[in-house]
Amino acid sequence: MVSRRGIAVAAVRPVGDALAASIVLIAVGWALSFQRQIGLDLYPQQFFAAVLFFTLPLAFLTLPARRGRLRDTVPWHDIALAAIAMAALGFVGYGYPDLVLMIFSRPPEIWIPGLIILVLLLEALRRATGWALVIIIVAFLLYALFGDVFPGRLQGRPQSWQLLVGYMAVDSNGILGLPMSVASTVVIAFILFGVLLGITGGSQFFTDAAMIGMGRYRGGSMKIAVLASGLFGSISGSAVANVVGTGVVTIPMIKRDGYPAHKAGAIEAVSSTGGQLMPPVMGASAFLMAEFLAIPYSQIVLAALVPALLYYVALFIQADLEAAKLGIRPVPKSEIPKGRDVAVGIHFALAFAVLIYLLFWQRFQPERAAIWSVLALCATALLIGYNGKRPSLGSLFLSVSKTGHAVLEILLISAASGIVIGVLNITGLSFNLTYLLVEIGGGSAILLLALSALVCIVLGMGLPTLGVYVLLAALVAPALVEVGIEPLAAHLYVLYFGMMSMITPPIALAAFAAASIADAPTMATGWAAMRFGWSAYVIPVLFAFSPTLIMIGQPAEIAFAVITAGIGVWLVSSALAGYFSQLLSPVKRVLFAIAGLMALVPASAFEGAIITDLVGVLMGAVLMVSEVISVRRLAETGAAK
Repeated sequence: MVSRRGIAVAAVRPVGDALAASIVLIAVGWALSFQRQIGLDLYPQQFFAAVLFFTLPLAFLTLPARRGRLRDTVPWHDIALAAIAMAALGFVGYGYPDLVLMIFSRPPEIWIPGLIILVLLLEALRRATGWALVIIIVAFLLYALFGDVFPGRLQGRPQSWQLLVGYMAVDSNGILGLPMSVASTVVIAFILFGVLLGITGGSQFFTDAAMIGMGRYRGGSMKIAVLASGLFGSISGSAVANVVGTGVVTIPMIKRDGYPAHKAGAIEAVSSTGGQLMPPVMGASAFLMAEFLAIPYSQIVLAALVPALLYYVALFIQADLEAAKLGIRPVPKSEIPKGRDVAVGIHFALAFAVLIYLLFWQRFQPERAAIWSVLALCATALLIGYNGKRPSLGSLFLSVSKTGHAVLEILLISAASGIVIGVLNITGLSFNLTYLLVEIGGGSAILLLALSALVCIVLGMGLPTLGVYVLLAALVAPALVEVGIEPLAAHLYVLYFGMMSMITPPIALAAFAAASIADAPTMATGWAAMRFGWSAYVIPVLFAFSPTLIMIGQPAEIAFAVITAGIGVWLVSSALAGYFSQLLSPVKRVLFAIAGLMALVPASAFEGAIITDLVGVLMGAVLMVSEVISVRRLAETGAAK
């Protein structure tokens, strides 16, 4: 329906779906080198421009100017913005081989489309994510224009606005740069995989499997939430999206079992946030990290595995101890699915097996491995199905456009992140900021780590995963490397503390989203989330000083560090829960915490640290044994009476 205000949303929806599907189809075609098979020899930046050619119009046709408001028509001005965006990006994409050679001569045919693309990208980003990231990017652009007015070490080289907008729109260090390279290939392929898991019943299978595995134990509902959110949080690319997607199921289930509302929301928020730290996808940050560090993706996965497992071990232990303390029983048997019904879905594991085999044994590029996994998933789902249902071919085709809509925000963030990288390159701010942070830290690794953690949490507030990582990897990680931190450890460090902004008040988006679902006080949920997620504030500091926890070192050292860290996690979690085999007295809680922290310190962190480890483990063993003996004595005394 056409009116003076615009065109009805229902009439525009097919156009939006076509644009969304086009994003995915050209990404799949590029990953499979289809362009070469038909004789096209394109620059990668031409492909990135083609992805944005469909992405920006999709944003204006589907996202209202005022976030959170529903609209029944698409205004004419949004349709005009979509058309202008397509024209500008089509011009840049088609003429890129010639335009890239003219950036520094600043002709109108570069800065005019460049200005259009820059302004429209920022407006689309505002509609998708709000003002926070837009304000940060505008601040960087202002720095590029007026860098000479900043004092001391922050003084930069000022750029003319014509050069700046042309550079951002055309150069490979700008909008069409590294973040877009990762988002338009790897991220799209893995999000497609995740969407298909939902459509084919794979998500339900893993939830049912979690129910069978954990539902029969105390605190089963909480453990189910931890497991389910950890599995799908890695693929979702957003902690908040994962809270909303899985929390609507898990939070009511946890509350029904007797957990306080704020703890139900907190455990879901922490579980969902941890998904961004869990290999293999890590909210798409793993792939970008591999590009930044110029190391194989498989090395990122191995490095991130132990810290992520320790994170979830801490969550599982706390869920178990909270259940024991509150007297919460297992999930009722009537609500647990039958094993033989769930076993039918074991074929979903084949897709993951294909993914792992191609990534780690055949050394496929991540996007190609993901696409072959998608094909395996579709084949088994059509042949076998799950829960008595098989997806239709129509639903599988719809998954393509659904994926395009799902990656819209990530693509906009990635393109805008290129602006940050471009400013750092063209102004020299990256070097200046690194020098300034090291200078403030006085060359002390401990002081710089503390300062960096604070900066990461503050800068991460309100930003999605990929935006958090790009910003911190460019601004903070180089300073950590400068004082001797292993580069991989530095990048994981900033990712961890950037993600902790999602559960750290006063702006804890994941915790607040979970609080809304749980109908719980927001700040109480945020503080509870910090307690549940304590390990993520401690473990990065440990692997920064001793990379054995990220699988760098001798096998014996790595094994010893992992074992003692696991014991330390158990002890500290018990202290925070206030429960081991019985309620712990305040003194016992302090002793458990001290023993746990001592055991957590890797033996190679500093000279003599192995003594700290052994004392912590021995002290913890004595405390645990004494608690078990105390409970048995109480039981025997009660039986004698």
